Amino acid sequence: MARVLHTSVVAPSPSPGGAALPERSLPLTYMDAMWLHTSPVERVFLFHRAHEHDDDDDAGTLLSNLQDSLSEALRSFYPLAGRLRLTPGTSNRHELHYQPGDGVSFTVAEYDHVGVGELATDEPTELARIAPLVPRLPEGGAVLALQVNLLRRGGLAVGVTVHHAACDGACSTHFLHTWAWAAASRGATIAPEPPVIGRTFIRDRDDLYDAFAAPRPYRDRDGKLLRSPDAVVDKLLATFVLSEDLLRNIKGTVAREAARRGLSPLPPPTTSTIATYGFIWHCYYRAKESRAGGGNDDRAYAVFAADHRARLDPPVPATYLGNCLGLCFATGSKKEITTAGAGGLLAACSAVAAAIDQATRPRGGDGGWGSWDACLERVVEAYGAGVPLTLAGSPRFRVYDVDFGFGRPAKVDIVSVARTGAMSVAEGRGGAGGTEVGISLPPDGMRRFRRCFADAAVACLSSTSPVELAGAGLSSEL
Repeated sequence: MARVLHTSVVAPSPSPGGAALPERSLPLTYMDAMWLHTSPVERVFLFHRAHEHDDDDDAGTLLSNLQDSLSEALRSFYPLAGRLRLTPGTSNRHELHYQPGDGVSFTVAEYDHVGVGELATDEPTELARIAPLVPRLPEGGAVLALQVNLLRRGGLAVGVTVHHAACDGACSTHFLHTWAWAAASRGATIAPEPPVIGRTFIRDRDDLYDAFAAPRPYRDRDGKLLRSPDAVVDKLLATFVLSEDLLRNIKGTVAREAARRGLSPLPPPTTSTIATYGFIWHCYYRAKESRAGGGNDDRAYAVFAADHRARLDPPVPATYLGNCLGLCFATGSKKEITTAGAGGLLAACSAVAAAIDQATRPRGGDGGWGSWDACLERVVEAYGAGVPLTLAGSPRFRVYDVDFGFGRPAKVDIVSVARTGAMSVAEGRGGAGGTEVGISLPPDGMRRFRRCFADAAVACLSSTSPVELAGAGLSSEL
């Protein structure tokens, strides 16, 4: 476990004129209320040589700078320093309420058990070694907590926990980029744009708000409570890299198979996003089906979010602070999606493309949600057959550009996927393109998934030269 040195509360800094922020409330929209009863999102950023571990003065300067810059960033993102509460005089409306004295929990801890090199690996790692690096949200409605961990040999881990009802991934990473800029530059470069705070951009939907805000136990078509993801105990976390070459070969494999079958091009054309989601979904269900007694339902499901900021009418500002997401529901024949080779990839990518097209088609101001009954029907269908593959993160968030002044992260993990059953997605490290995907599974499930990933990757790369296969870290003998 990490040894906590101290915990403080960091408040937003006063305005340049010295005035403190006044008390303010920001009501939740139905897009925020959808996340009221979900688990928080937990990320950890790992950095090499952020300080000299044996130099207390150096570590103290670094921590002081992180606290000061956090206070500066919170001045613009003040709702994240507030508390989630019921709106006074209501029974089910919620708001982010900030008042002077509020702030964000900032914990400093030592973690001498491992160094960055042991944690910043793509290989399966025990969750028990990573989980202590992220903080818990304090009681009382806090929506953001931070923990800075001093690691062995000068490494640093920054753990970030965010309540999803406060904001989506685009907003939370916007905050992290702003904090990092304040820590590293302080005017040397152009600051990120400030967030747009307001609730006039998203049309009210009382029916959806009431349904999302209610802590109701959803049941499947047989009346049984919907199953939750497996417990975190004994799970592993691993990263799987889809290089530019692999993504290009996935797209080519799908296009060739579609042409062989005389099918029309996928609507829309197979993008890197579709190739990534489809490939991982194909591997995920193949790994599940390879388990003895791997389930009897004949449908496979994937649920993921699409940013609707540019799709609503009128559009929502790109820097809007809050949630602005719609859900994509992909489904297909489990038999087809788990078919080895090009056929399974075509089925998976086709279903993902259709789900994105359905969810992002222009529909006016409600984000394509339609009626609550239709939403509930899709949720029950997806979860009624077991926990579907879900998604956290996006390559667009540029998490590897979060530099506090001591270099880019050696690794970024979304630790909460172990609890939610999601896969995490980020841009590839090192500027070489591609996508990296985080998966958390028990040891036996991880072995099956790794085998399915390698088999599917080799199938896509089989038309390339042995040199290219070796460069992708794969062997045709797998």
